Amino acid sequence: MAKEGGAERQPPENSIVWREEARKFQTPDGEAFLQYRLVDLSRTSSGRGGASPAVMDMVHTYVPGSKRGLGLAARLCDAAFAHARSHGMRVIPTCSYISDTYLPRNPAWNELLYNQDEPKHNNTSSSM
Repeated sequence: MAKEGGAERQPPENSIVWREEARKFQTPDGEAFLQYRLVDLSRTSSGRGGASPAVMDMVHTYVPGSKRGLGLAARLCDAAFAHARSHGMRVIPTCSYISDTYLPRNPAWNELLYNQDEPKHNNTSSSM
């Protein structure tokens, strides 16, 4: 995965680009993308020692009709889940494509899913 910006060379056409400032993973042309937001749960886990990593809420995946059927949505998800894993984040699959199609086809990623019941510290509850 390439990161956009700086003096980096142009990514290959089949790569996925992480646009941190836009909170997106996208194709180099920007036409297909996965939008996410970071959720800070540090306030809801008062018993933790140290800061907890954010949770990545994957809210929307879009592939234009002209590019559907090429596996782009799955590649965007692969990149986003790999990013979450490498940064120690949990994932909330708000996007229906991710929860209804991608995860059933890729159950290995289920280990990254955020569970509202975890971790249980000081009997605090959180709502999302």
